[in-house]
Amino acid sequence: MSRPSPYPAELRQRAVRMVAEVRPNYESDWAAVTAVAQKLGIGTAETLRKWVRQAQVDTGQRSGVSTDESAELKRLRRENAELRRANEILKSASGFLRGRARPATATLVTYIDEHKHLFGVEPICRALMQFGWPIASSTYRAACRRLPSARARRDAWLCRQIRRVYEANYGVYGARKVWLALNREGVEVARCTVERLMRHMGLRGVVRGKPRRTTIADQHAARPVDLVQRRFHADRPNRLWVADFTYVPTWSGMVYVAFVIDVYSRRILGWRAASSMKTALVLDALEMAIWARGRHGTTDLSGLIHHHDAGSQYTSIAFTERLAAAGVDASVGTVADAYDNALAESTIGLFKTELITPRGPWRTCDQVEIATLEYVDWYNHRRPHSGAADLPPAAFETLHQARLTEAGPQPV
Repeated sequence: MSRPSPYPAELRQRAVRMVAEVRPNYESDWAAVTAVAQKLGIGTAETLRKWVRQAQVDTGQRSGVSTDESAELKRLRRENAELRRANEILKSASGFLRGRARPATATLVTYIDEHKHLFGVEPICRALMQFGWPIASSTYRAACRRLPSARARRDAWLCRQIRRVYEANYGVYGARKVWLALNREGVEVARCTVERLMRHMGLRGVVRGKPRRTTIADQHAARPVDLVQRRFHADRPNRLWVADFTYVPTWSGMVYVAFVIDVYSRRILGWRAASSMKTALVLDALEMAIWARGRHGTTDLSGLIHHHDAGSQYTSIAFTERLAAAGVDASVGTVADAYDNALAESTIGLFKTELITPRGPWRTCDQVEIATLEYVDWYNHRRPHSGAADLPPAAFETLHQARLTEAGPQPV
């Protein structure tokens, strides 16, 4: 908006009229304008000259934009600016306030607070009023001065707890796992509240990517039969293990990581990272799984089924002989069929989704190995698993052992 003139309209009209009256007494227009300006106390002669020229344009004596036309242009520009600003407010509010005929006052206050630096408080309130979302600027300011409610204070505290749990668990937990973790810590909160606050903070669980095949079958090797037939269920630990391996691209070359998982608890019993996918890769993971069970007193693995795919590493002589020496029955699924080893594929999918993808790029095999060590410890002891009654796998096995102890020895 232009600055108002310090001279009254009556003074401007009288000055223009006096210039026309005294013009015959002076040699030039400028001399007449200078004399009148001095007598009436007008700041500069140039100011009066502009008034005279504008008066001539208004009366048709000179070409140009008249005063009325100039005022109309200013009015149209002002309206256009207001409409453009209102349109911008509407566009920003359409995504923020969608879904209701009249959003709650707290929602409108939050919107104004986030956008006032762009449009100003009063213009936003006027625009919202036009679109059927009335809120006065005084209502907004009163809300800003008001102390936070009990719910708002609890939400702020819960947001800190949710972010702590989320960041402490690789930033991969969705609302369900965050809710489970908080309740396990003694923080009583509803799942819908966790979902609402995570949505407000922009936190979300990871989504798996598309897996790739790594199985290369040896067409000449003898294969055990499929003893599982896609029935990935066990009534106690050490009834069924599944195994598979995946690859991790690094700056120094491809790294392969093999896993052995107990179907009952979903616990990762053995794993190995190496720069080649030879038999030693899967054999070392198996040795670690056997050692892990022996460490806790389970040395007799008879009746255990070890299920894997038809890769040449798993059908090799060395691997087959090690299974036989441990009293473990081998089971092999079909080639190029992820469903025949779905549980292992699922665990590897979690490994890549929760660790490998978000924390890359990876530099060396050693870096992947250290990260996998930390991930397996977290996965087994702190991460709740839906296949283990929403408990960490290690805790689920401990619960199973406690039930067996409480029940006492079973009759033969």
